[in-house]
Amino acid sequence: MTCKELLKELTDYLDGTIDDRTRSELEDHLNWCHDCFVICNTTKMTVEIYRDSRLYELPEKLRTSLENAILKKCRQKEKQKKERPRNA
Repeated sequence: MTCKELLKELTDYLDGTIDDRTRSELEDHLNWCHDCFVICNTTKMTVEIYRDSRLYELPEKLRTSLENAILKKCRQKEKQKKERPRNA
Protein backbone atom coordinates (compact mmCIF):
# COMPACT_ATOMS: atom_id res chain seq x y z
CA MET A 1 0.00 0.00 0.00
CA THR A 2 1.28 3.47 -0.88
CA CYS A 3 0.82 6.60 1.20
CA LYS A 4 -1.69 7.89 -1.35
CA GLU A 5 -3.72 4.68 -1.15
CA LEU A 6 -3.65 4.83 2.65
CA LEU A 7 -5.06 8.35 2.61
CA LYS A 8 -7.91 7.22 0.34
CA GLU A 9 -8.84 4.45 2.82
CA LEU A 10 -8.23 6.39 6.05
CA THR A 11 -11.84 7.42 6.72
CA ASP A 12 -13.17 3.90 6.25
CA TYR A 13 -10.35 2.55 8.42
CA LEU A 14 -11.11 4.95 11.26
CA ASP A 15 -14.84 4.25 10.93
CA GLY A 16 -14.18 0.50 11.06
CA THR A 17 -15.94 -0.13 7.74
CA ILE A 18 -12.89 -1.33 5.80
CA ASP A 19 -12.50 -4.94 4.62
CA ASP A 20 -10.05 -7.21 6.46
CA ARG A 21 -7.50 -7.44 3.64
CA THR A 22 -7.29 -3.68 3.15
CA ARG A 23 -7.16 -3.11 6.92
CA SER A 24 -4.24 -5.53 7.19
CA GLU A 25 -2.36 -3.81 4.34
CA LEU A 26 -3.05 -0.40 5.86
CA GLU A 27 -1.85 -1.46 9.31
CA ASP A 28 1.30 -2.99 7.80
CA HIS A 29 1.96 0.34 6.09
CA LEU A 30 1.43 2.23 9.35
CA ASN A 31 4.03 0.02 11.03
CA TRP A 32 6.84 1.27 8.79
CA CYS A 33 5.69 4.69 7.53
CA HIS A 34 6.07 7.26 10.29
CA ASP A 35 4.42 10.08 8.30
CA CYS A 36 1.25 8.06 7.68
CA PHE A 37 1.23 6.87 11.29
CA VAL A 38 1.29 10.49 12.48
CA ILE A 39 -1.48 11.49 10.06
CA CYS A 40 -3.63 8.52 11.08
CA ASN A 41 -3.07 9.02 14.80
CA THR A 42 -3.69 12.78 14.66
CA THR A 43 -6.86 12.31 12.62
CA LYS A 44 -8.09 9.64 15.02
CA MET A 45 -7.49 11.88 18.05
CA THR A 46 -9.18 14.84 16.35
CA VAL A 47 -12.27 12.76 15.57
CA GLU A 48 -12.39 11.53 19.16
CA ILE A 49 -12.22 15.08 20.51
CA TYR A 50 -15.06 16.26 18.29
CA ARG A 51 -17.19 13.19 18.95
CA ASP A 52 -17.05 13.98 22.65
CA SER A 53 -18.34 17.50 21.82
CA ARG A 54 -18.02 18.75 25.37
CA LEU A 55 -16.96 22.31 25.92
CA TYR A 56 -13.79 22.74 27.87
CA GLU A 57 -13.46 25.74 30.15
CA LEU A 58 -10.09 27.45 29.78
CA PRO A 59 -8.34 28.68 32.89
CA GLU A 60 -8.96 32.40 33.38
CA LYS A 61 -5.29 33.34 32.95
CA LEU A 62 -5.03 31.46 29.67
CA ARG A 63 -8.33 32.86 28.39
CA THR A 64 -7.24 36.43 29.20
CA SER A 65 -3.88 35.88 27.54
CA LEU A 66 -5.51 34.51 24.37
CA GLU A 67 -8.05 37.32 24.23
CA ASN A 68 -5.30 39.94 24.61
CA ALA A 69 -3.19 38.30 21.88
CA ILE A 70 -6.16 38.17 19.49
CA LEU A 71 -7.14 41.79 20.17
CA LYS A 72 -3.54 42.93 19.69
CA LYS A 73 -3.34 41.10 16.35
CA CYS A 74 -6.67 42.63 15.24
CA ARG A 75 -5.46 46.13 16.14
CA GLN A 76 -2.24 45.56 14.17
CA LYS A 77 -4.22 44.44 11.12
CA GLU A 78 -6.52 47.46 11.34
CA LYS A 79 -3.53 49.78 11.65
CA GLN A 80 -1.90 48.18 8.61
CA LYS A 81 -5.09 48.63 6.58
CA LYS A 82 -5.26 52.32 7.48
CA GLU A 83 -1.60 52.89 6.66
CA ARG A 84 -1.80 51.12 3.28
CA PRO A 85 -1.83 53.60 0.37
CA ARG A 86 -4.99 53.50 -1.68
CA ASN A 87 -4.83 52.91 -5.43
CA ALA A 88 -5.73 55.96 -7.43
